[in-house]
Amino acid sequence: MKLLVLGGTVFLSRAVAAEAVARGHDVTCACRGTSGTIPAGARHVVLDRETPEWGVLGGVLGGEYDAVVDVARHPSRVREAVARFPNAHWVFVSTASVYSDDSTPGGTPENTSLHDPIATDVDLTQSPEAYGPMKVACEQIVREGADSATIARAGLIVGPGDPSGRFSYWPSRIADGGEVLAPGAPEDAVQVIDVRDLAAWIVTCAEQRTQGTFNATGHPTSRQAFLEEVARGVDTRPQWRWVSQERLAEHGVEPWSGPHSLPLWLPLPEYAGHMTRDVDAAYAAGLATRPLVETARDTLAWLRATPDATVTGLTREEEFAVLAGHAH
Repeated sequence: MKLLVLGGTVFLSRAVAAEAVARGHDVTCACRGTSGTIPAGARHVVLDRETPEWGVLGGVLGGEYDAVVDVARHPSRVREAVARFPNAHWVFVSTASVYSDDSTPGGTPENTSLHDPIATDVDLTQSPEAYGPMKVACEQIVREGADSATIARAGLIVGPGDPSGRFSYWPSRIADGGEVLAPGAPEDAVQVIDVRDLAAWIVTCAEQRTQGTFNATGHPTSRQAFLEEVARGVDTRPQWRWVSQERLAEHGVEPWSGPHSLPLWLPLPEYAGHMTRDVDAAYAAGLATRPLVETARDTLAWLRATPDATVTGLTREEEFAVLAGHAH
């Protein structure tokens, strides 16, 4: 298979290129190349989609491709790329953020409402809420312009190389042992996918020209099971200190990511659907996911080998202050 990866140097797109090379495919990565290196065995074509040179550089890519993988969020860039390679099978990596309903558990792509599309490019530093609506527009462009397409609505992608630092917080913190602040309740849901598993499935969808729209993430699990699997992966036995979401809010702890946050924790019931998406269709289409133990182990090894890796979340001092019952 002749595969074009629009990207190829960072996290998911790089994992896709590496997986495709490992399977013996002819892989071209089209990107600036400034964010990292492409995997060995792939061809690099320098392409900056922020400039109006796409039409010119598109010719440098040469010929046709059997499949294209794109992770873009700007409608104009997706529109230009689909127009250049309409005959390829497209695997477009979308996001669960396209859904306007985050509160209903177990939602499928067919029964969950979407945001209204935004078909123009919006600066997310000024309007971060435009991310999901722009991805809705990108999905529509791919469906309408490509001969066939897989739309993969990714959930939280985790594992070695994660630039967000969200999942990374937990292997890093739990490896230190002791009393660990566990947010919310043990039965709260958590839903993630290892970047390597998502990449492998994306390549399979490209090979098989799989058509359809899928929730592309792992099976939901409970927060208790999630934390215990991470602890097994990093070989520690911490003591969980469960703190209710009401108390976390009292201490100004932020959900999901960023400073003074607890990653993977979201307020309920308004986000009860965000990490309980129905993924049966993706598994039926060949998605396979590894045990969280393995993801945690490998993520910790990567963190220890990468001193400048991003880890977001509470500092140890902030965590101890909350556990002690004092706002920091």
